[in-house]
Amino acid sequence: MEEALMRLSDILWAGPLAVVLLGTGILFTVRLRGIQLRKLGAALRSAFSSRDGGGITPYAALCTALAATIGTGNIVGVATALCTGGPGALLWMLIAAFLGMATQYAEGYLAVRYRRKTKNGWFGGPFCYMEQGLGKSWRWLAVTFAAIGAAVGILGVGTVTQVNSITTAVNAFFDSGTAFTLGGRDISWATVLSGAVVTVASALVLLGGGRRIANVCQTLVPMMSVLYLLFSAVLLVRFAGRIPAAVVLVVKSAFAPRAALGAAAGITLKNAVRMGIGRGIFTNEAGLGSSPIAAASSNERDPVRQGLISMTGTFIDTILICTITGLCLVVTGAWSAPLSGAELTDHAWRVGLPWQPELSSFALMLCLVLFAFATIIGWNFYAEQCLRYLCGERRGVQNVYRVLYLLAIAAGPFLTVAAAWGMADILNALMALPNLIALLLLQNEVVSGTKRRLTGREKK
Repeated sequence: MEEALMRLSDILWAGPLAVVLLGTGILFTVRLRGIQLRKLGAALRSAFSSRDGGGITPYAALCTALAATIGTGNIVGVATALCTGGPGALLWMLIAAFLGMATQYAEGYLAVRYRRKTKNGWFGGPFCYMEQGLGKSWRWLAVTFAAIGAAVGILGVGTVTQVNSITTAVNAFFDSGTAFTLGGRDISWATVLSGAVVTVASALVLLGGGRRIANVCQTLVPMMSVLYLLFSAVLLVRFAGRIPAAVVLVVKSAFAPRAALGAAAGITLKNAVRMGIGRGIFTNEAGLGSSPIAAASSNERDPVRQGLISMTGTFIDTILICTITGLCLVVTGAWSAPLSGAELTDHAWRVGLPWQPELSSFALMLCLVLFAFATIIGWNFYAEQCLRYLCGERRGVQNVYRVLYLLAIAAGPFLTVAAAWGMADILNALMALPNLIALLLLQNEVVSGTKRRLTGREKK
């Protein structure tokens, strides 16, 4: 099962899809004249100074998007990328993120441009700009995207990888006995109990609907991000002298891994590019079509301003948090340790932080739990919006979906890490394809609308 999932993941992400994702980012970067650089300051000011005009504020919508993106990918995903693709994977991750900011701007722009007003507030996402922007004849594409989006929530990013990472981290910290054996693997009591707690906590939040999810996210996201960044900053300050050499190693191994790391490392350029881009897209989701679902729900009425706010999500998630994670792994040498997943970051924190290793492990476990839990509730919002597009406001269908979502969370701890990540990569790829088609077909509208509004503002 694991081998089949990883083989299919490699086929989907090796070559064509990565080229299209990067190409889309390059296209919007060029046509929007480097908007991610020109307007980054204005975008950050807009994101953190949005006013409450009723409904979900742009800041709350951004936090919901960040909750779905700042997850295990920032800890486990980065560690996996560097373990398999070497330090150079970090540079490819940043390149994909920089270009992805322009893509995410376009997604946010179109989300507000083509959303609908309902009795419960604004509703929209790629399925709306596919159907309304491209025309009714493209509704099949919208349906395809929404169906895959609902599946991603249950089987991919939203449940399995997140809760699996939580229980793995908890199990690594707490030494508990074996509860039972499944498929030749010993399942510990720590895994069983932590999985149960996550399932119950998720139910308490998710059953409250979109408004409760937004409220929890705008409280949880800043808290967990600051906590993680503070611990990482302490580590980097202690190893500040190694940072220049680490940056050089990242750059060199991004283009010539064998020369930089030695042939014995077994890392190829293909591995560096594939892992960097794949894990980068997994963490920030630029081009997947998920973040515009949150953007469409905000009370911001200006498509350009919402586009700018949306692109800050990629900046915070990947260019800031993932870079810090990667540097921690490189300066401590943890990236080359014979470990996997969260164990690599745990090793870096245990080696690099100036207190007892057990405290470092506990702090990382807490960060990982908060990150993963935020992603669980954020992706439920995305998936249910996809379901609303497919089935309308049918309470029965939504309730059944929530039960299935919670069951997937409950089952997540008992799948292996490789299987969970392989499934998430496959579903991410399938979700990205229809969204990228729509973005490319609607590019002229994004460019012309942005130019009109920004030119008008600059004249004023």
